[in-house]
Amino acid sequence: MGRLTRRVALLALVFSAAGLAPLMAQQAPTAPAQPGAAAQPITLAAHRAAYTLTLQRARDGGEVADAQGAMLFEAADACEGWATHQRLTLTVTTRSGETVDTSSDYSTYEAKDGRSLRFSMVQSAQGAVSQRISGEAELKPDGSGVVRYVEPEAKEIPLPAGTLLPMMHTMRAIAAAEAGKRLMVAPLFDGTGDEGAQDSTTVIAGQDDAQPNAGFPALATLPSARFRIAFFERGASQNGASSPDYEVGLRYFRNGVADELSMDFGSFIVDGKLQKLELLPKGC
Repeated sequence: MGRLTRRVALLALVFSAAGLAPLMAQQAPTAPAQPGAAAQPITLAAHRAAYTLTLQRARDGGEVADAQGAMLFEAADACEGWATHQRLTLTVTTRSGETVDTSSDYSTYEAKDGRSLRFSMVQSAQGAVSQRISGEAELKPDGSGVVRYVEPEAKEIPLPAGTLLPMMHTMRAIAAAEAGKRLMVAPLFDGTGDEGAQDSTTVIAGQDDAQPNAGFPALATLPSARFRIAFFERGASQNGASSPDYEVGLRYFRNGVADELSMDFGSFIVDGKLQKLELLPKGC
């Protein structure tokens, strides 16, 4: 199940990149103007969001019989940047009756200009710490840069031109949907792995108009779009790899909230459902 615990850690990318930001009056970072991007800037805001995770489907022949979990994500407006914290737990039951408890505790500080990221992640399995990752990344105006790891060992890895950090990736994806684009490809770095950036391919299904939303009224006036994001080891997608490391499907609203998630781990698929949103005060 080692591959499973690695993929649970990678889910930090999904949730932090999703932004999951509810509608708020205060100003927050905006995505820099891009060719063909939406005329109105994309605005994110501070929040706390709780999700439940349940098994959607286990593939035939696999080990998994059930999967249940929860995730709490917090994004605080820290004036010049976003301070995020995510706690994710997942319990997988195998067909033989064995239970495997995995968790990740992940924190970041991302500058609102998308140029720097501090990150720390502790990954556990069966109650014991299995991995620690921490460090910082810096990007130049063209998106190239370097990540300097402190854990699991001190090292530096270059980041390719065009690299996006999680919150900036969210804004670019939403802006691409509003501009009518159907595909966004970019290297993405979030600090959940110790091998530098991943390649990401985001397929956009198109934008829907606002619809009534009794559960979360703040979303009722906002358009939304469905996305399918595939993550590959760096260079694998360009080399013709047919299978990504993992995939996630979600629906983003214009403010960054993702209320529906579908996470494909290979042998099984987990759904995530938004249960609670709490707006947080403005930092500055």
